Amino acid sequence: MIDLGISKMALIGAVALIVIGPEKLPRVARTLGTLLGKAQRYVSDVKAEVSRSIELDELKKMKETMEGAARDVESSVQAGSRDLQQQIDAIGGEMTSDGVWHSTDPEPEIQTELYVKDHPPVFEYKHPKKKWRTKLGATPRWYKARNGMRTHAQSGAARVARYRPKPL
Repeated sequence: MIDLGISKMALIGAVALIVIGPEKLPRVARTLGTLLGKAQRYVSDVKAEVSRSIELDELKKMKETMEGAARDVESSVQAGSRDLQQQIDAIGGEMTSDGVWHSTDPEPEIQTELYVKDHPPVFEYKHPKKKWRTKLGATPRWYKARNGMRTHAQSGAARVARYRPKPL
């Protein structure tokens, strides 16, 4: 790293003043400042791009592990369904279109029938029936009425008309 102290910066400034001249020095300093700003932005863009590529690599690794876990779960579910199908085949029977289990065994030890009925969903959506256009204040109306506060919003013109003296 370049070690620039105040004495070295003053020396560079004095040499630049002598070489460039006092008339052109502000323009050169401005140009130098803009070039340094562009260089800093370029370096920060490169750093951001490198960090994005590192994050992308990490995301790819995470995606591969998630896909592997999903494949494992899928294979275990398929193995379980195959075992269940083998058990059903071993028992013997079939399910009809009306959801009733009928055994194909001519003389079963225990006659079993499984009735599958449609059950209503456990949670059913119910509209909240809120008056979303009405803004409810934090202060209750009974408190406002007791203390003489306004309980309804009223426009300025309506308020003037309300409190205008009646003609005689």
